[in-house]
Amino acid sequence: MKIRKLLSIISVLFVFGQMPIFAQDNTIDYSNASVSIKYYNRTVYYPGTADEAPVFVHITIKNNGAETLRFKLADDRSFSMDFNAYTVKNSRLEQTENIIEKRTTNQTVYFREIALEQGEEYSFVENVKNFLKIEDPSVYYLELFFYPELYKSKYLTLKSNRLTLEVRPSPSAASSNFVPVKNESVELLKPQDISPDKVVEQTIIARQKSLWDQYFLYMDVESLIQRNPSLKKKYITVSAEERSRMIQSFKGDLMQARIENDIVAVPESFQIEKTTYSPTEGSVTVIEWFKYPNFSEKKRYTYKVQQREGIWKIYDYTVVNLGTE
Repeated sequence: MKIRKLLSIISVLFVFGQMPIFAQDNTIDYSNASVSIKYYNRTVYYPGTADEAPVFVHITIKNNGAETLRFKLADDRSFSMDFNAYTVKNSRLEQTENIIEKRTTNQTVYFREIALEQGEEYSFVENVKNFLKIEDPSVYYLELFFYPELYKSKYLTLKSNRLTLEVRPSPSAASSNFVPVKNESVELLKPQDISPDKVVEQTIIARQKSLWDQYFLYMDVESLIQRNPSLKKKYITVSAEERSRMIQSFKGDLMQARIENDIVAVPESFQIEKTTYSPTEGSVTVIEWFKYPNFSEKKRYTYKVQQREGIWKIYDYTVVNLGTE
């Protein structure tokens, strides 16, 4: 989803902890603000920790009114919102110990003040399991409570729509990787025997549309992990189960753009420049344009691909900056 330009994002800080709550401005009106949630990369979900089996949700705050909407957003989102999840018997899931500890400890909380004009939106992605302990397979009803004046002023709350979260029994360690699915169904996505240029084209388009299941379909994540010397050293020495956890954690970091920013950058447009390959190795060169408020940036990506069991996958890449336009 494209996010329209924000009027202002001002970095400030607030000391949070066992402090008295001073008088608040009860005249603040958030009646024209709305918050909505949807799954960021729809997959089959399992019990487990935030790193092992994440549940990523895309959150959008929108100004539906005519006046400027201002709210605070903490860098540590645990001070800006809560996820609630209920079973069909209306039993509520517990919060993580980490959330409870943060909110009962004196600490400095950094936040930004964000201003949205009429019709503008601000979106971000969060892992539900950073907030809730999801330890048992079941069907849950998930919703979000957003605090526009931070957690200490949670009497001001924006409530989201409700999602149905189906958590299935954990598979064996040998098959514990996420299984991508199509849309809302459980139809498995399977890589196809297509040419290297089509592999790269489909991967870039999937990233443009934030279709993470399709994005990872032709991505050799294990090889990308081993681009990092420290990660490679750990990856080749740990057990198969720990490798699986590292892969899922790496995917989560990619989806939140915490690592490998170039490979997950979203181009406004692209053009395949050159494709060369032998029976097992190849490379695809692509010119990609990235649009910013006042300029466009042009880069040349070279994606290295390798064929395994009849399927081409991206295992490495390089980027060259070609300047601005």
